Amino acid sequence: MALDRITLSTFRNHAGTQLDDTRPLNLLVGENGAGKTNVLEALSLFAPGRGMRRAALSDMAAQEGRGFAASVSLDTGDGGEPVKLGTGMAADRPGRRIVQVNGAEATAISLGEWLAMGWLTPAMDRLFADSAGARRRYMDRLAVALEPEHARCASRYEAALRERNRLLSDEHEPDPAWLDSIEAQMAEVGAGLAQGRARLVGALTARLAELPEAPFARPLLTYEPGGELTREGLAAAWRDTRARDRAAQRTLSGPHRDELGVTMAGKMMPAADCSTGEQKAMLVAITLAHAELAARGRPGVLLLDEVAAHLDPVRREALFDRLRASGTQVWLTGTEPAPFEGILSEAAVWRVAGGRVERL
Repeated sequence: MALDRITLSTFRNHAGTQLDDTRPLNLLVGENGAGKTNVLEALSLFAPGRGMRRAALSDMAAQEGRGFAASVSLDTGDGGEPVKLGTGMAADRPGRRIVQVNGAEATAISLGEWLAMGWLTPAMDRLFADSAGARRRYMDRLAVALEPEHARCASRYEAALRERNRLLSDEHEPDPAWLDSIEAQMAEVGAGLAQGRARLVGALTARLAELPEAPFARPLLTYEPGGELTREGLAAAWRDTRARDRAAQRTLSGPHRDELGVTMAGKMMPAADCSTGEQKAMLVAITLAHAELAARGRPGVLLLDEVAAHLDPVRREALFDRLRASGTQVWLTGTEPAPFEGILSEAAVWRVAGGRVERL
């Protein structure tokens, strides 16, 4: 197990919810709008970033002008005492996220050092047809679960990129020495960002190649860099393209232009052109392969929102078999227990209704 003693306070429609005695497989059942996904969203906040909905902190509070809190007990698997993780927002400090580790203040980025978190939600069904930016965020989220330092590279690169773009769009000619300094910072963290994405895609490709093509469609992944991959190469490219970038008033090359290419094996068809069912199957395949890789390091947690109900019985049983063997703690949601019959005897099951949770 990874997470236990989960508490939510004034988080969305959960006034005060507690989930204890968790298991490797955990199931939340209830009608649409009952608050099942809200529990998963709260858990997703124990990873760097904005959570599975990418919502504003103020939107997570049960009432406008109030704060919220979530806490978990993390079993690190080393036989020691569980680690207490907490996050939330104080009513008097709206928009500022609070993170604590064993009661001491910490950063959201540092959460990646404790836990490898992944998720698959219905909103991700259009990932392959979405913007390249959505796929870059997807790559980064998966990369953080394998290499926690990736989160710092992504955050620092975005900050440096904003600063360079600000200088380029200024009406006055920017100081070349200042650009040199900014570009040096960008190149250092940008190379780490690009190489982390490349390693992620390489690891996923190797794992996917080990798996059978059925019952989940096998995707072929490619990392398509938007610029050089080395610190020296990035710095030189930005120095040489200052005039072009100043005319455009933005940086036209670099990791912020990266792309994740996805093709369905067998058909050799771009994922964006595949059917909705095929795209879903490829997402499931990537999610499972990633969960298995992530579980080889830190404790892993996988959040699957309304996934099993949309699979046929063969794929559903295959999903359950893979989840059992993944080595990660799994949280699933569904409107009724029937689709989960294959795991009911071994899973911890809660019924959710109106923001209240009852153990079954």
